[in-house]
Amino acid sequence: MTRDPKEILKKIRRIELRTRRLVNSMFAGQYHSVFKGRGMNFEEVREYAPGDEIRSIDWNVTARMNAPYIKKYTEERELTVMLLVDVSASGIFGSVELSKRELAAEVASILAFSAINNNDKVGLILFTDRIELFIPPKKGRLHTLRLIREMLYFEPEGRGTDLAGALDYLNLVVSRRSVVFMISDFLAPDFTKALTVSSKRHDLVAMPVIDKGESELPNVGIITLEDAETGEQIDVNTSSKAVRQALREINEDRLADLEYLLRSRRVDIVRLTTTEDYLISLRNFFEQRERRQAA
Repeated sequence: MTRDPKEILKKIRRIELRTRRLVNSMFAGQYHSVFKGRGMNFEEVREYAPGDEIRSIDWNVTARMNAPYIKKYTEERELTVMLLVDVSASGIFGSVELSKRELAAEVASILAFSAINNNDKVGLILFTDRIELFIPPKKGRLHTLRLIREMLYFEPEGRGTDLAGALDYLNLVVSRRSVVFMISDFLAPDFTKALTVSSKRHDLVAMPVIDKGESELPNVGIITLEDAETGEQIDVNTSSKAVRQALREINEDRLADLEYLLRSRRVDIVRLTTTEDYLISLRNFFEQRERRQAA
């Protein structure tokens, strides 16, 4: 990955232009409608007018004034959005042009720009087997550009993945209920307990990042596979159809178990695949959530 400052700026600018255009054309209205504020703010007491909701009548004020009065509220719109992004070594993998980490950064950029367009705050936690970076929630374009730069080019110290530790840290530094997008390949030790606690405190959305090249090996004979996080190596005979099938089934079972865990904690799921258009996944997510809230 290039570290030339000019190339870094060009890539960040390219992602900004692409994601802002997508936000403005596709997701602005949907984001607003599916992510609600924390509640309602009291605005005023005023005299009842025809067409007002009868349930809004303030009976104490009505009794004192000998005329019907209502309490008026406005929706508290401002949200805090947290991006919880896995930057472990396995994110470097990419069997196509886009690596898992680059895909995660581009999707997170869309979410960040959607939030700031809606006047919400956005924060970032980068994690591996430790907390690598915490940027507190703020508003504004320059803040968002910094988030994009860190997601793309931050050089982590750790290589593994501790999702439980990341969720625990989130609960420590973010006390206000927030919308939390967890972007990871979820190749992590058991994090059930931390997920259970976090799903009660925050509105969690899990975004598993998948590269099919990790489970669908080509028939090229014996190859050496290395675990990017542990360095462990293993020789695999890809000429064997049974071996290729077994690897595919192991990965499918892992994803099925992950989805079962997330759904059991009422966590929304958006699958992101390096070989498929993530816009379809995002659009489906917004539409499904909108329908669910309208029901």
